[in-house]
Amino acid sequence: MVQSKTDKVNSPTNLANPYHDEHHHDHGDSFLRDPRRVSRLKWAFSLTLLMMVGEAIGGIYSGSLALLADAGHMLVDAGALGLAWMAAVFARRPADSQRSYGYARLEVLIGYSNAILQVILVLWILFEAVGRLIEPQTILSAPMLFVAFAGLMVNLLVLTILGGHDHDDVNAAGAFLHVLGDLLGSIGAILAALLIEFLGWSWTDALISGLISLLILNSAWRLLRRTAHILLEGVPDGIEMSEVAQAIERECPSVADVHHVHVWQLTGGSHIATLHASLVGDTSPADAILSIRRIMHERYGVNHITVQLDEIRPAGNEGACKLS
Repeated sequence: MVQSKTDKVNSPTNLANPYHDEHHHDHGDSFLRDPRRVSRLKWAFSLTLLMMVGEAIGGIYSGSLALLADAGHMLVDAGALGLAWMAAVFARRPADSQRSYGYARLEVLIGYSNAILQVILVLWILFEAVGRLIEPQTILSAPMLFVAFAGLMVNLLVLTILGGHDHDDVNAAGAFLHVLGDLLGSIGAILAALLIEFLGWSWTDALISGLISLLILNSAWRLLRRTAHILLEGVPDGIEMSEVAQAIERECPSVADVHHVHVWQLTGGSHIATLHASLVGDTSPADAILSIRRIMHERYGVNHITVQLDEIRPAGNEGACKLS
């Protein structure tokens, strides 16, 4: 049995390791890569909050559930964008003695909270829509159409400000989802207003509100499942745990056994792993660790890995680790 070693082996191989930066760790914080998103979220929050007030007033005046639902949706969205803005600011803070990974995972927590708020809001809209279908109410279509069109323009502007989001960034995905829901709500309100104005179908207000809510619910549920999986430190998509150890043992003849493998996500685009390995022969621990890191990085996209060497077994299967 040899003394336990980790990936902090003091050797030139470890210090020059291209798959693990000792100071930066590359935890996948997209806001750090694009600081302009902080300003974009701030503007998106301000415009959404302003339009929410306008839609609430218009919905009360016209009696439109579609506008009131969209105003309620925008209220949640304004809060979501505000929280996303805060998360973007906090995520840029460096790690400290109390938070060794920094604040990057705050974006996942807020994405999770956003999804829960969306689900609650959608259930409320569906409840109101059923009541309106059973007992239709008089709706003023002209002011409803005007406010809905204004909301559509603001939502298009907000989507333009946010720009294309990184699909690995669950915080940006949550914010984008909220605004997209607002956009669909405005389109639905416009359609309902036109049908009410020209055909007198007041029930379309409740029906379209319910249909849009179901679309939002589907997206919100997917975001909720994804963020919950990350918070529970689930295995990233595309990685089969049973195959990781086999791949390392197969491609590294100097590794006799790999066990206690754990792979999880810090954020949507940052994968972390720990594992134990036993070596054979006179293999250099530093070289073996670097080879394991290379496999984990190139095959599984893991940028931060800790390797624990448990023992060196008798020679008989020596060899350098090679990628197949």
